Amino acid sequence: MTYWNQRTVAKRVSCTGVGLHSGKPATLTLAPAPADSGITFVRMDLDVEVPARNDLVVDTMLSTSVALGAARVSTVEHVLAALAGMGIDNCRVEVDGPEIPIVDGSAAPFVCLIQEAGTRQQRAGRRYLVVDQPVEIRDGDKLARLDPADGFVVDFTADFDHPLVTNQSFRVALSDRAFEREVARARTFCFRRDIERMQAAGLAKGGSLDNAIVIDEFSILNPEGLRFPDEFARHKVLDAIGDLALLGMPVLGALTAVKSGHALNQALVRKVLADPGCHRVVRLTSDADVPARRPVALGLPEAI
Repeated sequence: MTYWNQRTVAKRVSCTGVGLHSGKPATLTLAPAPADSGITFVRMDLDVEVPARNDLVVDTMLSTSVALGAARVSTVEHVLAALAGMGIDNCRVEVDGPEIPIVDGSAAPFVCLIQEAGTRQQRAGRRYLVVDQPVEIRDGDKLARLDPADGFVVDFTADFDHPLVTNQSFRVALSDRAFEREVARARTFCFRRDIERMQAAGLAKGGSLDNAIVIDEFSILNPEGLRFPDEFARHKVLDAIGDLALLGMPVLGALTAVKSGHALNQALVRKVLADPGCHRVVRLTSDADVPARRPVALGLPEAI
């Protein structure tokens, strides 16, 4: 096995569920894709391909949506996080409707799909976006910043006006196993006080205790409780990984985020792509190019 190659899934695998915001049934299939094709969403009902690119982002309210013409795919961040976290460079993400199924509200079901499919190495070197200069964007007390680093590191602080989600932080250096173990199972969450407002806006129609953590004034309403004590911050890390996947390639850099959301994450991605002086793109050509101290950025086991 070599480590500089691009990877795709080895076979087609599918799952079904409902869209978190649309409430509509959805079937998703991960399928192999050619080298250098990247991640592409395919609206099977419209026969339209929508590349996973920042310039195609059309909405960041409570989730990230991409579109090409009338073909829209919503809530893409969880499956993008799973693909990025598991080191998949190229994949067709086929969906039969306008939204990715929410499944259990985390990226774990998509990680399981990738594991079921297996991975196949391809005869092309992996490309990386290397952060050479700090890039920062702020919105009031919200922050998203990328700094140079020897791997892909995410440090997120979530801070909401609620005693259970006040100043909660989580930091992770990403690798296949770290993503699966520390991030993938963290679920999306919402406050009970906001549900009526979201549904009035046409959102959260498919939400339930089966696919989201719901918090009332004092407690967690889900009978099983939390999967991690800091599950809220971990899920924000998951979202950020999915949003940064719209850079189009893995990142060598450290993301620091405070109270950031999909909109600020995408604003950071746009700022990075608009400034060629802050980054460069490198392509690996052999195992000799794999930095011994950078396994977390390469989707490799930490022991490599």
